[in-house]
Formats: sequence, C-alpha cells, structure tokens
Amino acid sequence: MDVQEIIKEQVTSNPVVLYMKGSPRAPMCGFSSTAVQILQACNVPLFFSVNILEDQAIRDGVKIFSDWPTIPQLYVRGEFIGGCDIMKEMYQSGELQTLLVGIAAPD
Repeated sequence: MDVQEIIKEQVTSNPVVLYMKGSPRAPMCGFSSTAVQILQACNVPLFFSVNILEDQAIRDGVKIFSDWPTIPQLYVRGEFIGGCDIMKEMYQSGELQTLLVGIAAPD
C-alpha cells in the first residue's frame, strides 16, 4: 500500500482522525495541544491520532492528501475539516460540536 492509500484507509476507517505532532497525551507543539484540547472539550476523549514526527512519508503525504500545508489536520467521518485555527473557529461557533454529534461520548 502506498502512503496515500494508507492515509485514505486511516481517515475512512476511523470516525475522528487527528494528524498531529506527538500524541494526545504528549503533544509536541502548541497547535497539536490545542487541537487535542478542543476535541476533549467536544467530549471526544478517544480518537485515532497519527504522530507525523514518527513517519516522514505520512508527514509529507497527509499534506498532499488534504492539499493543506500545516499540521495538525482533523478529519471527521472521512472528511478533511482543517487545522488548529479552523478547529478553534468551528468550536467557538458551535459548528464543531454539531459535526461531532454521534461520535462524542455521552455525558
């Protein structure tokens, strides 16, 4: 499987995927940390994450896959949502919470 097929499989077989620097428990940059905090605030404590620092092919490939130059990158139900700034805007407007309905853990 080439890297584009791997990425496609990851984003289509997991309801929420975050490509990030580090892991949810140990983010390696402020933007990745913010992205994790936003997902947790949306009551999505568990999600599939990919540490792009561990695989240069994934790091480069995800930018091509999404046509988006920065990390982190969020996918929900196979759809590219955006990076940290877009996640912040969507969270503040309530749009992200709506998008995550049915994925978020029950209160």
